[in-house]
Amino acid sequence: MSRRLVYFGISLAVVALDQLTKAIVSARIPLHDTIPVIQGFFDLTHVKNTGAAFGIFASFSSPARATILTLVAGGVFLAVLAWSLSSPVTFTRLQTALALVLGGAVGNLIDRMRFHSVTDFLRFYVDRWEWPSFNVADSAISVGVVLLAWDIWRHPGKEPETCTQN
Repeated sequence: MSRRLVYFGISLAVVALDQLTKAIVSARIPLHDTIPVIQGFFDLTHVKNTGAAFGIFASFSSPARATILTLVAGGVFLAVLAWSLSSPVTFTRLQTALALVLGGAVGNLIDRMRFHSVTDFLRFYVDRWEWPSFNVADSAISVGVVLLAWDIWRHPGKEPETCTQN
């Protein structure tokens, strides 16, 4: 049970860091303003994302968009939670990956439920090529998905980490 608490702590830390950074950005950087950090590469830019990850569906105009995205995010959260709880706690990489995904999903879900949008502020770009703005929750989800992909790649056709417990 104590190992489950470690993974819960990872998720909780992601949610806390995500919500803290979003609150700081919202309080200190006016919407659509930019603070250059590394000229020509990285800015803090306060934006609201009404779509899904990286602005997908943001241009889809429907009064039900926010509700649909919130329900989908809630469903993904429940599915990942069930996967985590049904997997052995000794599968460290899998459990860490799922904890990161869960923490990120909850962080963004809180925003969706409170504001019907998600606060994004990390903007990377080179010349005219730009990665869509994102946040701490998106970063945690991305790292978690990479860890899951790593397990699947290492053990194709098998459940993640069924070959080795680490």
